[in-house]
Amino acid sequence: MSTKNQIGLDPAQSKQLAEKLNVLLANYQLFYINARGFHWNIAGDKFFELHLKFEEIYNDALLKIDEIAERILTLGYTPIHAYSDYINVASIKEATNVSDGKVALGKVLEGLQALLILERELLELSAEANDEGTNALMSDYIRLQEKSVWMYSAFLRN
Repeated sequence: MSTKNQIGLDPAQSKQLAEKLNVLLANYQLFYINARGFHWNIAGDKFFELHLKFEEIYNDALLKIDEIAERILTLGYTPIHAYSDYINVASIKEATNVSDGKVALGKVLEGLQALLILERELLELSAEANDEGTNALMSDYIRLQEKSVWMYSAFLRN
């Protein structure tokens, strides 16, 4: 009898990773829907610039949502898939009726910071479990999001 799962990882560590990935998934879903709302509702002098930026943000989040869900499945578990679950699990909260660009970008920054915390926790867990697939995914996300935090922070300084 094997003590490894279908991809050669410890089952207990895989379960822990899948549970934390589900938390990340829930947070990405809230991050996504917030960015979608910002895209729809943005108004003001930076409308054209921010309308496109929020579309870029939510399209990127949508790709990551799919990757995270598929990683959970690869580990042998089920991704949560109800908005009620997302709302109950996520630390990112719904942002409603935001039309001011600076407020919206501030919410994006808060969301990225929450995602980075979870991704770093997953990076550590995946390293301990020798889970290179999850580790590589988190490493890629962190690198890109750190740059985004810098860029959005610079935009908000003016």
